[in-house]
Amino acid sequence: MTNVPPTPSGLRGAVDLSSLVDRAQRPPQPTGGPAAGQGGGPAGASAAGAPGSETGADLTVPSLVLDVTDQTFQDVLQLSTIVPVIVDIWAEWCGPCKQLSPILEQLTAEYDGRVLLAKVDADTNPQLVQAFQAQSIPTVAALIGGRPLGLFVGALPEAQVRDVYEQVLAAAEQNGVSGRVTVDGAASADVTEQGEPEPEPLPPHHQAAYDAIEQGDYATAIQEYKTAIAQDPHDQMAVAGLAQVSLLDRLNGRTADDIRAAAAAGPSDVQAQLAVADLDISGGHVEDAFGRLLDLVPTVFGEEREALRVRLVEYFELIGAEDPRVVAARRRLASALY
Repeated sequence: MTNVPPTPSGLRGAVDLSSLVDRAQRPPQPTGGPAAGQGGGPAGASAAGAPGSETGADLTVPSLVLDVTDQTFQDVLQLSTIVPVIVDIWAEWCGPCKQLSPILEQLTAEYDGRVLLAKVDADTNPQLVQAFQAQSIPTVAALIGGRPLGLFVGALPEAQVRDVYEQVLAAAEQNGVSGRVTVDGAASADVTEQGEPEPEPLPPHHQAAYDAIEQGDYATAIQEYKTAIAQDPHDQMAVAGLAQVSLLDRLNGRTADDIRAAAAAGPSDVQAQLAVADLDISGGHVEDAFGRLLDLVPTVFGEEREALRVRLVEYFELIGAEDPRVVAARRRLASALY
């Protein structure tokens, strides 16, 4: 597949965070960036290495995974001048978020201080949601030298997320952001003594679907999610998972240029418009996808209208019933159908 996730060379551009930080945005620091404490270091971080070393200035932090709010985000911007920061915008009610977050946390731990993970609860931090232009969740971005970059939208397999981490680290090194952070010893000791809770295992069909996605076997993953739904029609995580993997399967092996060319050549071609709507959703352009299909609904009948209805309902499950864009689109769809 060619569009999820985009590579750093084709990222959706940086977003303006000037309204969130009370300082001029500085260019990325050269290798051997500022020592902690110069120019106002991040809260909870202390100097752990000499600046000017080959790997850049090092810091001690409470954890490699940080819960970030609208009020504390400035601290994360400062940290991103030392190491790249992956930003995970999520919500408690979001099924795909629960699939993706453990992958992000695991990979962050594996990179052993070369990258940090900042988790942003979309429900309680509207400024950050707006600043990162998060049209759906999970949305994953990066901060390199204080500059934010969009990465991908939706839950992806571990192998693809690992590729994104590698690309972010390479981009960070090119911009002189190549330090390392260490976890505060006392905080680590507390965690060790208490013991980290074991993550709850996924239900069998969910795990089988996840394993199949890891192997790129989307057909098997689709069948596993369908089986889970047949066993429990109220399994919302399975419904969302089915929508996600169905989208991946439809886009697999197709290029964005081909999809958009076909849609431009056939504005009334339902299949071509369905395909480009998939592309819009995969890139986070939710309102574009909704509008494209809703405009077509009154113009077609029979199987074509049903295909549009089914795809829109799938998108609603993928984005989340509580999203205001879904509420508005669902109302418009009902009006067009009835």
